[in-house]
Amino acid sequence: MAEHEHGKMDITAQEKTFEGFIRFVVWGTAISIGVLIFLALANA
Repeated sequence: MAEHEHGKMDITAQEKTFEGFIRFVVWGTAISIGVLIFLALANA
């Protein structure tokens, strides 16, 4: 087995997954805040 060299691993898949997760969280938060503002304006 080859020796591990720090910083040589291909992490493009992990980076894409993390970007997708962050995008999902940002959109989810924005939509939730939008719904709360709408409910406040509609006196629900």
